[in-house]
Amino acid sequence: MSTCDCNSGCGAPATPPAPAAGAGPEQAVFLIQNMDCPTEEKLIRDRLRPMAGVDSLQFDLMRRELTVGHHLPSIAPLVAALTALDMAPAVVSSTQDAGASPQAQPQGQGRAAGTLPFGLPRWLPLAVSGLAALAAEGVAWSTGREHGWPVLALAVTAIACGGLGTLKKGWIALRNLSLNMNFLMSLAILGALAVGQWPEAAMVIFLFALAERIEARSLDRARHAIRGMMALTPDTATVQAPSGAWQRVAAAQVQPGALVRVMPGERIALDGTVAAGESAVNQAPITGESMPVAKLPGDPVFAGTINEQGSFDYTVTAPQSQSTLSRILSSVQQAQGERAPTQRFVDRFAAVYIPVVVALAVLVAVVPPLAMGADGHAWFYKALVLLVIACPCALVISTPVTVVSGLAAAARQGILVKGGVYLELGRKLKAVALDKTGTLTVGTPQVTDVLVPDGGERVDLLRRAASLAALSTHPVSRALARYWHGEQQGVALAPVARFEALQGRGTRGEVEGETLYLGNARLMRELGVQDEALAAALAALERDGKSVVVLCSATAALLVVAVADAVRATSADAVAQLHALGVRVVMLSGDNVDTARAVGARLGIDDVRAGLLPDDKLRIVAALADEHGAVGMVGDGVNDAPALAKAAIGFAMGAAGTDTAMETANVALMDDDLRKVAYFMRLSARTHAILVQNIVLALAIKAVFLVLAVAGYSTLWMAVFADMGVSLMVVLNGLRLLRGPAPA
Repeated sequence: MSTCDCNSGCGAPATPPAPAAGAGPEQAVFLIQNMDCPTEEKLIRDRLRPMAGVDSLQFDLMRRELTVGHHLPSIAPLVAALTALDMAPAVVSSTQDAGASPQAQPQGQGRAAGTLPFGLPRWLPLAVSGLAALAAEGVAWSTGREHGWPVLALAVTAIACGGLGTLKKGWIALRNLSLNMNFLMSLAILGALAVGQWPEAAMVIFLFALAERIEARSLDRARHAIRGMMALTPDTATVQAPSGAWQRVAAAQVQPGALVRVMPGERIALDGTVAAGESAVNQAPITGESMPVAKLPGDPVFAGTINEQGSFDYTVTAPQSQSTLSRILSSVQQAQGERAPTQRFVDRFAAVYIPVVVALAVLVAVVPPLAMGADGHAWFYKALVLLVIACPCALVISTPVTVVSGLAAAARQGILVKGGVYLELGRKLKAVALDKTGTLTVGTPQVTDVLVPDGGERVDLLRRAASLAALSTHPVSRALARYWHGEQQGVALAPVARFEALQGRGTRGEVEGETLYLGNARLMRELGVQDEALAAALAALERDGKSVVVLCSATAALLVVAVADAVRATSADAVAQLHALGVRVVMLSGDNVDTARAVGARLGIDDVRAGLLPDDKLRIVAALADEHGAVGMVGDGVNDAPALAKAAIGFAMGAAGTDTAMETANVALMDDDLRKVAYFMRLSARTHAILVQNIVLALAIKAVFLVLAVAGYSTLWMAVFADMGVSLMVVLNGLRLLRGPAPA
């Protein structure tokens, strides 16, 4: 069998010719267990991209995954090439012959985990390397003989235990003509040995290996922030069998329509709708709500949430693989692949920065000795220090870690962000347009006022009014009926005879032998029961944007009920938080002007636009964008789709369990808490601040050591300590986003 004729020397089988044009693309997903740094991503990209038949490469550094789109008859050449790069590939999925290739194990089994042969811990060689390096430095200092046999033996031991992996990767990088971190470090170590700095070479290799191990463990924290959410879903569920018996079944096997029982304290395994029973459910994993939510028959429940009280049965509405939690994780993982603006800038900068610093190192090693007769040994050593400083890992890795930490922090609060670009853009919003119905308000009419003009028995009159309302389909009547059932649970309504709907006025019927009317002000005037006091009361309620119905007999008004689309309890605080951030808040409504202004006045919104159609909302958002630049739009994800699409960031309210809302918006708020828009903006500002901190920190430390190296004040081990130390610092700085909510 012929082998690959590329210059990498990988020894992989020759790449077969691509199939004829028009064949459908295949896809293979690999777990790259030794991919922890963007420099390794570049090595893989440079090796696979030129291969005939490879169409696309998509990297997910946080999950150590590589997705290859290709037209190859077999994935064997891909596996061989990745293996030759010492990337330890394992097949996650493939549309072809995955069975013939190494299969993926649970993540976390890469170079930062596992054990050595005979059950020895993986950290043992690193510990031996550190002890040998320290001993070499100590013997050299105490004896004054840096080239004595004891020093050389200890140095070789340190390099063998801690540096063979780095030297191997450096050799692979050289064969692939890649100026990555491992090549630069290998060159620096070999150079130190060449100029007789054996103890220092041993200390350099130990510090580099130690920093790599710590960095890999730190990166795992960001990976676990996403993967840990999936562990919230239990593996089994109690399902009712056709015989009526209840039995434990693997959750992955439960199909929609099945009846599942949940006991107190148990996690819910699948999405569904409550069929019987009542309880309170902790939905924090999905919506970020801090308080349990009451669940009654007909209410939705979500996989991964916790049943706090009581037991209930629910009907499964989606398989485990399509649960709301699964779709959240899928969206967050897809968002990781969309590079944020800062990340794209850093990638472009690093592509220029590395060759420039390497060229500078060559000039430092060659020019002073040749042009000025300087000590070649000293300037060659300075050039080696520059090569170590040139390692770009701290600069390049800081952005994906920070962005992924921000995405995970948002997801924990019930905010689903579709990509790092929106996470960075959130801080730039200068205006936010808020849809009224369903966003600032609950979206369904609710009783707000109950007045008894002549001091009658409130409960009895309310019962009679609700008895008439229950027979009507008018939204105001339905709100009154719901209000009665909420206030007087278990109390039966009165029987109604001779019920009649009065078109445009209300209803009439005999309630317990008395003819009563339930209707609007027009009906009251026609009956002649509306006096000045009643007219004034009705007018005042209507000015507040409320719809009013009156229960009356043929001679007198008995009860006044006002109904309105109730404002959400969190809306006023949400608007206040947006104002505190310096954001202009605009309310958009299809309601009449009086109703919209009444809601705006209650919430402190001065700019109220009413009587709008969807196209009107689109034009207003466009005009706000022309005036302010970045504009956000908050709506329900369906009726407001044009305006959501036009805005720089579209926020969908109440997206839990709603496919349309999760797909149309850039940011999906999994519950109905509008305050999370302000939280998202603060998180965006905090994420940007950490990104800037990391970039400035990485570049500043490198600049300092560049000067120190040229001036001769920096040693190799100091350069390694500084470079890998700053790598660890920027990773830990990015992980700060996972600690908790952004400050208010």
